[in-house]
Amino acid sequence: MTKKPFRISTRVGRLTGDRRVIGLLLLVAILVGGRGWLAENPQHSPWAPLDLNDPPGMATATKLAALRDDIPECRAVLERSEIAHSVLDAQGEGECARPDRTRLDEFPLTPNPPPTTCGVAIALELWRRNAIEPLAEEIFDSEIERIEHLGAFSCRRLYGRGEGDWSEHATGNAVDIAGFVLADGTRISVLGDWDDEGEDGGDKGAFLRRVRDGACDSFATVLSPDYNAAHADHFHLDMSPRWSGLCR
Repeated sequence: MTKKPFRISTRVGRLTGDRRVIGLLLLVAILVGGRGWLAENPQHSPWAPLDLNDPPGMATATKLAALRDDIPECRAVLERSEIAHSVLDAQGEGECARPDRTRLDEFPLTPNPPPTTCGVAIALELWRRNAIEPLAEEIFDSEIERIEHLGAFSCRRLYGRGEGDWSEHATGNAVDIAGFVLADGTRISVLGDWDDEGEDGGDKGAFLRRVRDGACDSFATVLSPDYNAAHADHFHLDMSPRWSGLCR
């Protein structure tokens, strides 16, 4: 009786090769599809230039962090996003040197928008678009008319102490927000309304807490009355490179 040739190993080898080819084709298809999806959703792509007109995405926080030490690219983002702004001359020296003085020309800060670092300017714009305005519409069915601030630049150490670390305000890398004014004239004050439990069900207090939380998506540091008594009347917002995700 003639024995048939043993062919199993050959077939297995071919099957393994086929699987590898199929796997490579699937990988190529996934990469091509993923590249196309990222092109259509640049907010999720770490390689796409940041544009503030895109919705927030998975790569937005990383791109914002990278702007802290890249002033030219930060200003390019403002240009690309068509945000009206002015680049002012550098001022100061030593610990209070301000090589980056950027002012948002049409931002509803009152008194007039102060010069800040470019990173703070971009974070303010994102906060307004993604948190302040939507929440004003949701909670009060109104637009925001003004955002009240207590200043940005102050050549001082933390809490005005005579020694220790310098405040982010010393370089204009921070801004303090005291309240908000709606289109109908209603004022929402951090000092007066943080613990709001009024007849409206505490809408003012709810608004302040939610816009505080929304600021944490744009700024490196967000401090509110929940942090300590020194912040009872304002939100401290900065783009410090020393912190990441401090939100209280």
